[in-house]
Amino acid sequence: MTDKFTVAEMDTMRLVIENMSTRNQINVLRILSAHKDITLNENKYGVHVNMTNLHTDVLHELKNFIQYVNLQDKTLDSIEQQKEEYEKLIRDNHHN
Repeated sequence: MTDKFTVAEMDTMRLVIENMSTRNQINVLRILSAHKDITLNENKYGVHVNMTNLHTDVLHELKNFIQYVNLQDKTLDSIEQQKEEYEKLIRDNHHN
């Protein structure tokens, strides 16, 4: 893949990753650590990566993971909404 990511796209990805759950952030670290040429800088505030140094294929992996997490969140939200609707129907039918 040869298409480049803009600084704005990388910044958006960074913000999304920073706001992910710890479990998903660990998965991001797994993606990054699978590439031996990536330097992960860790301190007491967390792990830092200079995204401008990442290869395009790694950025695509991160983008795909973000899309997967977003789809998963939407699916879970939809299921939760359906569950609430069913519970309301049951309550309404029980009271009638």
